[in-house]
Amino acid sequence: MLRQVAEGVLTHRSELLENNAVVVQGRTGVLLIDPGLTEAEMTCLADDLREAGQSVVAGFATHPDWDHVLWHPEYGEAPRYGTSRCAARMREVRSDPGWKAHVAEGLPPEISEETPLDLFGLITGLPTGTTHIPLDGPHVQIIEHPAHAPGHAALLIAERGVLVAGDMLSDVLVPNLDELNDTNDPVAEYLLGLRLLEDAAGDVDVAVPGHGSVCGAEEVRARIEQDRAYVLALSAGRVPSDARVGSTAKPGWEWTTDITAEQVKRLAERSERRGSASIG
Repeated sequence: MLRQVAEGVLTHRSELLENNAVVVQGRTGVLLIDPGLTEAEMTCLADDLREAGQSVVAGFATHPDWDHVLWHPEYGEAPRYGTSRCAARMREVRSDPGWKAHVAEGLPPEISEETPLDLFGLITGLPTGTTHIPLDGPHVQIIEHPAHAPGHAALLIAERGVLVAGDMLSDVLVPNLDELNDTNDPVAEYLLGLRLLEDAAGDVDVAVPGHGSVCGAEEVRARIEQDRAYVLALSAGRVPSDARVGSTAKPGWEWTTDITAEQVKRLAERSERRGSASIG
């Protein structure tokens, strides 16, 4: 079911991971951001749009995680945008002849048979430096940053006072660092992403995270601080004191505690490897 969070901006919630698909109404149709997850959920969203007399004129994937690059034939053949790095990552994934089987192996078992993958990752990369999504409607500003995943982007719809945060600022999902290689600094990258979101927060009345509940202006700032404290604790080698971790985690989200412990471990291992390399 579509839920209005601001004038001309609506969300559609998926059940398992509380993904928020976002619908931005333009003059000739809607921009559809991060739709998912199952066949039934995506069909429900298509039905809701049809009943509202709205067609999809553009799509956008905030980043290349599997649950943000899904699509359904009933949304039509509108262009599906992402940042250049996001699209490049998806081309890399789909270039593997066995990509569909590999993606399916990584799906949560509860929905592995219910998530359509034929249109997975077919993203058109916007030229590097593009600042707005092509849309006949409100200006949708692209805030690209290196936190969490290659080519991650938040979207600021200043006219509507809405920030679409991607996989950040969640009340259920802890920050996940981008650790695809040993050449980056995932902590610094995440802190930079938070600073960019903080810069945009002055124009925001509502923030929509990729997972969890939509929040108002005051909580946006609180969530930025919570994510920053979490990341700084990881970098110090500590399991963060955070409501999303341990006994205070939301029922069904206890696995965030395992993610947290694993991130502390991996950061320590990275530090050891770099220390050994510098000595050598």
